[in-house]
Parts: sequence; C-alpha cells; structure tokens
Amino acid sequence: MYVLTQFNSASLNKHIKNTYHFSAFSTAFVDILAAEQTPDNPGWFQGTADAVRQSLRHISNLEFEYILILSGDQLYQMDFAEMIAEHKKKEADISIATIPVVAREASEFGILKSDHDNLITSFIEKPKAEILGDWISDTGAEMQAAGRVYLASMGIYIFSKKVLYHLLKEEYPDATDFGKEIMPHSIENYKVASFQYDGYWTDIGNIYSFFEANLALTQEIPPFNLFDNNKIVYTRARMLPPAKISGTTLEKTIIAEGSIINASRLESCVVGIRARIGYGTTVVNTYIMGNDYYETLEVMAENISKGIPKIGIGERCYIKDALIDKNCRIGNDVRINGGKHLENTDHPLYTVKDGIVVVKKGAILPDGFVI
Repeated sequence: MYVLTQFNSASLNKHIKNTYHFSAFSTAFVDILAAEQTPDNPGWFQGTADAVRQSLRHISNLEFEYILILSGDQLYQMDFAEMIAEHKKKEADISIATIPVVAREASEFGILKSDHDNLITSFIEKPKAEILGDWISDTGAEMQAAGRVYLASMGIYIFSKKVLYHLLKEEYPDATDFGKEIMPHSIENYKVASFQYDGYWTDIGNIYSFFEANLALTQEIPPFNLFDNNKIVYTRARMLPPAKISGTTLEKTIIAEGSIINASRLESCVVGIRARIGYGTTVVNTYIMGNDYYETLEVMAENISKGIPKIGIGERCYIKDALIDKNCRIGNDVRINGGKHLENTDHPLYTVKDGIVVVKKGAILPDGFVI
C-alpha cells in the first residue's frame, strides 16, 4: 500500500512510520509517497488523478493486475476483497464504490446511474432537484423503502492496470481529478461497474463533519462502532497506563488511555490519549485530541513560575462545542462557548467554523481567556 501525501503531512508520515510493521517473512508494505518535483513533473500534485499519475513511476516495477484507489478523508468499514471479487466477476475495466442516498443529499454528490447488471451508464455532478427523477437507480428493496434511490460516488475506485495507465498517460494526460474529469469520460468508453455499499460512510474532509463523526462515537450504538470484534480499528501500541478519573460525572463520554481526569463533568465528549483536565471543569460536546507527551513535575513547576499553564485543560473551565487540538495549554477559569451564535473567524490561537471552536495545536490560552 502506498499513501500519497502533500500538504502539512509530517504527523501523518510519523503515524504511518510508527504503526505499520510487518514480519520479515511478509512481502506486505505501507510506504509514503510524498509529492516531489522532478524533471518530468516540476509542480506539486494538482488533484487526485495527477497525484496517481505522478506516482506511477514508483509502482511500475510491481506485479499487479488491479489497483485500488482510496480517498484519505472518509470514514467507513468496507471489505475491499468483495469489491475486487465483483470487479473480476463482471470483467470490468473500472469499478466505482457507490452508496445509496436520499434526494436531499443527492445534490451534494456526483450521482451515477446503473442498469440491471450494475453497470454504470451515466454520471452527473451535483444534480439539481428538478432533474433528480431521471437519475433513480435500482438500489434494492430495503434501500428503496428508505428513499435511498440515488447512487452517489464514494470516490473509491478499482482500475485494471492497463486501463489506468492508458487513461492517465495517453487519453487524458492533463486531467487532474478522477471524479470530475476521468470518470465522466470513462463511462462512455469503458466497462464501468457499480459496487453498491450499504454501510456507514461519511466524508470527514471539513471541520464540521470531522467533529460530528467523532462525537457520534459516544452514542449508545454508534453508526461507526468501535466495539465490534469483526470490525477492528488498528493503531500502534503506546504502552500507556489506563485512564485515571477522580470525582468526575461522565455521560456518553469516551476516554483514551493515559488520561488524568479530575473534571467536574464530561458530557458527550471524546478525550484523546494523555489528556489532562483539572478540578471543577465542565466539558460538553467536545473532542479533546490529547497530548503527545507528559510533563514532568519539574517542568510543570518551571512553567507555572513563568505564567505558562500546564499542558492540558486547567481548573474551573467551561468548554462547549469545541475541538481541542493536541498539546494545548488551557489555563484556569477559561470559557469556550461554541455554537451557531459565533461568526466564522480565524484567530492566532483558535478558529471558529460552523459554530465549532477549534483551539489550534500547541496553543496557550491564559487564565480567564474567553471565547
């Protein structure tokens, strides 16, 4: 597997390097392919198709028949082996993963229309409501009963090797995007199949959807369920102790290992690793990403003498509708009251977007700070 990266990717690169290790007896690998300037490609990646095109020279010496292309800003759990099996069975040139959506969602996606053999016959980008009637597909009885009769592209593709090389190198050497350029033309000239996926899927490419997807994990039975033996989400071991909680009322809250919680109340919160929350603090509807390290007592004392808050969240704070990035230092008596009443803004210490207050990575909010 190759992970194609470009902008602000240092933390992702570190995570990939530290997480994926394979036995010496395995040929499996997960490698980073960062955007690079070369004599043939003096610019950076200009889009999804351009990113794959520029990376082909790194994979051309590998033996493979099919290539699976995934988006990096989506959340779902899919068995790709099933999609590849369907691709082979249909002898397709290209397969596109699709998800049935209702009419009010259809205008937000590229919509595909399929025939009775699940072969795609046409494509339209973000159709208007008045023409949706022409874009209904047979999505199955259960989906139709729920009104989910429009096939939205998930941005997940399988290409047969020769087809991908021909499209990117010969037919459309200047195309930069799969969804907007490559796919509409390919449907007319190639055998393109739909692989319908009926499970949970969401795009987390913006702050609001990322925030909502994380807080949804606190539901009794979340749509993306981490508590399922058959759908395990893997990460690397950090060898941290269990969370330590004292005097805190918890309601629909997930707390990761290594956290030290002395707060008064946490409600509908996701708390990341090594998080620290002080006495008397209330946090509601908030994602706290945690910290990359612990402070020693000596460092804490030195910082306090300089007026620098401890890493984490201090005492007697009130935080609502916020996303606290890693390694933040939030002092005592800080109030962060997110919500729709706030206008979108960008401050050196925080950003407000769609009513969500995002405290920036490593930000220091002094005692009594109010948002």
